Amino acid sequence: MRILLVEDDPLLGDGIKTALTREAYTVDWFTEGHHAIEAAQNEAFSAMILDLGLPDMDGMAVLKHLRQASGLPILILTARDAVEERIRGLDAGADDYVLKPFNLQELLARLRVITRRAEGRASRTLTLGALSIDEASHSVSWQGQDIALGRREYALLLELARHPDKVLSRPRLESLLYGWGEEVASNAVEVHVHHLRKKFGKSLIMTVRGIGYRLDRRAV
Repeated sequence: MRILLVEDDPLLGDGIKTALTREAYTVDWFTEGHHAIEAAQNEAFSAMILDLGLPDMDGMAVLKHLRQASGLPILILTARDAVEERIRGLDAGADDYVLKPFNLQELLARLRVITRRAEGRASRTLTLGALSIDEASHSVSWQGQDIALGRREYALLLELARHPDKVLSRPRLESLLYGWGEEVASNAVEVHVHHLRKKFGKSLIMTVRGIGYRLDRRAV
């Protein structure tokens, strides 16, 4: 999944981005609110992690602006620990609230919860027939067998499984797998699809010529 991270502290921002990348997320990191608003309006993200103490505008203003036009799941990350502040953020449309300093595993768990909630799912395990994906442990099983996947293979399979039978365009999948500033080979998505087909069979992921790919629910 692609995460929009808005945090002006360079050490904390870099740490969060590194941790999320290790968990197979693609992360676009901004330090200013107006850049984050522009990115959210022009790109597709699975969720946002939003610091309130930004240098150019208050994070609460970013939250309110996005809530007027977007259902993007938003997790507030802040040192403002007053109960009134938390209530104000939740009432303004935040999906969850994490106080600094925080436990990284709790942050990851809360991020998984708000993205599942946005999809209408309660379980951390996504199951489609013989395919099972545990989003907490990143473990994947197919027909009862554990399957080892690389970070981008896992991210691609999860996105396709989250939208079975829906055609996802190659540009969308590229943006999921590679953040801004990352070099993307012209056949990058095709290569990852090829690797997945070798592990799950050719019929699981279908090519829709000239458009993109879809996970065929009938094949699971």
